[in-house]
Amino acid sequence: MIIKSRSLMFLSIITAIAVGIAFPTNTRADVITEWNLTGLQAGINAGRPGASMTIDLATMHAAMYDAVQALEKDYEPYRVSDIPNASGSPRAAAAKAARDVLASRFPSQVETFDNKLSTFLTANGLNGDLGLAVGAYVAAKLLAYRACDGSLPIPTATFVGGTGIGQWRPTPTANSAMNPGEYYGQITPFFMTRPTQFRSDPPPPVNSHRYSRDYEEVKLYGAKNGSLRSGDQTNLALFWAGNSIMAVYSGVRNLADAHVDNVSDSSRLFALVAMSQADATIGVWDDKFHYNYWRPITAIQNGDNDGNDDTVGNIAWESLILNPPYPDYSSGANGVSGSTMQSLENFFETDQMEFDLSTTNTATGTPIRHFTSFSQAMQEVVDGRVLLGIHFRFADEAGRKLGQDVAKWGHKNFLRPRKGSNN
Repeated sequence: MIIKSRSLMFLSIITAIAVGIAFPTNTRADVITEWNLTGLQAGINAGRPGASMTIDLATMHAAMYDAVQALEKDYEPYRVSDIPNASGSPRAAAAKAARDVLASRFPSQVETFDNKLSTFLTANGLNGDLGLAVGAYVAAKLLAYRACDGSLPIPTATFVGGTGIGQWRPTPTANSAMNPGEYYGQITPFFMTRPTQFRSDPPPPVNSHRYSRDYEEVKLYGAKNGSLRSGDQTNLALFWAGNSIMAVYSGVRNLADAHVDNVSDSSRLFALVAMSQADATIGVWDDKFHYNYWRPITAIQNGDNDGNDDTVGNIAWESLILNPPYPDYSSGANGVSGSTMQSLENFFETDQMEFDLSTTNTATGTPIRHFTSFSQAMQEVVDGRVLLGIHFRFADEAGRKLGQDVAKWGHKNFLRPRKGSNN
């Protein structure tokens, strides 16, 4: 296994140390992982929908990466080119870039970000460091570039789908409009050339064998009552009923703490993950609005009227958890997890690594799950969303593939080692 590092090559794999459920203490926190937690907390405090959080974090980590690379020059810049005569601490530059981006995205929390920056600078002897000017410059440039990306303000949900066979419509008990419609699928991507670049192939027709097979699976294993799930499967499902963005980032931070020894590589790792997550979200929401495919609860309750003799309906069927207010195809959680795990595989140049993930859902009996490969974690999300009863398997697999495609594209075309660097 080859792990990129400017100062040495790590040849051993250290099992990542488990973290707490929501906002854990890192084993060897650096400026990148610390502000990753701050950005996630800001999104939670603001009540930001999960999809919007990926855009917030991508913007922040892109700015932190460019601020670090303006000084370290190990990797190609994302958007902000070299700054003449730039000097100072890359850690100060990264912290200032993060603070300024978050202050722009969450203006009501500026005092929190200012206190965070002040505490960090004082603790590390970086007050007045020249890197602060670099971070401020990069953040301003990055924010200007993203100013018209369509991510803010978040519009009111109004789309209610259709009532035809196979079409999504609001699901009980909230019966809410699509949150918030086609909005996410129209945001300017970070890596992709356009939101439709990796649009999934169409979902299977309602009268197809694949549809019938996946219908029966989610009906039997995803039911709230009378399910065939084992106790272990229920715990697995409930693990993935938590905030999937929080869950996968817990693993990224652990792996960075255990295996990345410098801020340059750490900034690149998180930027690759964050921008891949954001683009996977954009691509998935393009899928959702474009295909407008119904959720299993709607399909099963209407199973006797769908024109498929192999699907037996149950008007009283309910999923293990309530459905999110948007179409089934493709799966957002699998887009996020697929892009994250593929980014990690790309970065560490292997699928086989040990790490732990933590969930925000306290209802599960296994709040920390251990993995020995990135592909294992991806497969669990596919299975988990079926076991929750909120996705057909084909929607999960499509979301996973889209996320992987985005991550591969981003790694191939962005944030590459500079010629002459040791990476």
